[in-house]
Amino acid sequence: MKPARILAYSLSIAVLLGAGWLCIYGESFFSLTRRVPAEVLLVEGWIDDQGVLAAAEEFKRSDYKYVVVTGGQTDGRQSSSNYAEIAARELNRLGIPEDKIIIAKTEGIERQRTFKSAAAAWRALQNKGIHPKDINVLTLGPHARRSRSVYRKVFAPATDIGVIAWVPADYGSTPWWRSTRRTKCFLKEIVGYPFELLLNSGRISNSPG
Repeated sequence: MKPARILAYSLSIAVLLGAGWLCIYGESFFSLTRRVPAEVLLVEGWIDDQGVLAAAEEFKRSDYKYVVVTGGQTDGRQSSSNYAEIAARELNRLGIPEDKIIIAKTEGIERQRTFKSAAAAWRALQNKGIHPKDINVLTLGPHARRSRSVYRKVFAPATDIGVIAWVPADYGSTPWWRSTRRTKCFLKEIVGYPFELLLNSGRISNSPG
């Protein structure tokens, strides 16, 4: 067998093995949970109400001093509002004191959503005179690994970033490819995480200013 054919055959096997690994383990790989002993919990407000409930429970059972909620304009859940405001109201309703909740809004639903949310959170904390050494970011399962990468860049070098992947209860009942929502999320991360890791998602700077 010619060397070129051997190389092509080897590459084909590698691609098939990689695709198989992603299908079986990819969602779990992206759904990273790695807490740090943080004083600030940050919640990406676009996760649904059950995710906000999980954030409230996380806040109550740990030693957090503040919870920051991020988000831009809603896409229909409630009109004339944004995800950060909705999540903040829900957290307050669930028993989190209003003076512990910091709202970090972004305008609209745009590209670079995670980076703009991280920058808004950084500015909101700075405006409050809060300079945490550690933050835990709570977000939807497969988005967790990319979120941690983005927040680390924005808050570097002063703040260590942990991450909590909130996984909805129904995720364990069926494979990801049987859910349109999960499939879209997973495919976004297959593209988005390497793009963030290798090319900074096209950003020239990670400055939150």
